[in-house]
Amino acid sequence: MIEIRTARPEDAGRLLEIYSYYVKNTAISFEYEVPSLEEFRERIVNISEKYPYICAISDGVIIGYAYAGVFHAREAYKHSVELSIYVDLERRRGGCGRALYDALEERLKAQGIRNLYACIAVPPKKADEYLTFDSMKFHKKMGFKLAGHFHACGKKFDRWYDMVYMEKII
Repeated sequence: MIEIRTARPEDAGRLLEIYSYYVKNTAISFEYEVPSLEEFRERIVNISEKYPYICAISDGVIIGYAYAGVFHAREAYKHSVELSIYVDLERRRGGCGRALYDALEERLKAQGIRNLYACIAVPPKKADEYLTFDSMKFHKKMGFKLAGHFHACGKKFDRWYDMVYMEKII
C-alpha cells in the first residue's frame, strides 16, 4: 500500500537521494549538478509555502515525490501550475506515480488551480541510454495532452534533447 503525505524539510535527504540519480544518470532533469542538501531543503520549504509538495511512502520508506510550482510569475497565470515528479528507480511502474499525481491533482483543485503543465525532456528521435519517452507516455496515461514541442533546447551529456509541454485541464 502507498501512503501519500505532505513532504517535510526533514525528508530532503531521501528526496535528494531519489532525485540525484536522475541528475547524474539521465537527461530527465536538465540540472548538471546535484544540489546540496541545504539547497534542496530550501526548495521544499519555498515551494510548500504556496503549492503542494508531497511524497509517497511504502513500508515506511519514501519511494517518490511530486510537487507543483509556478507556471509563470505573472498574476494572470495564478490558476496554472507546472508539475514535477520523481520516483525511486526501483519503484517505477508500481503505482507510485499515479498515486502521487492523483493526490496532487486533488489538492490543486481544492486550491483553485485549473491548468496543469508538465515540462518533459524527450529524445529528438529515439530513446537513448539517458532518456526515453516514458515520462511522456506516463503523462498521456494520466490525461495530459501535448501542448508544445521545442527542438534541441537542452544539452546534456554532449547531446541535444527536445522538450515537450503537456497540459491537463482539471
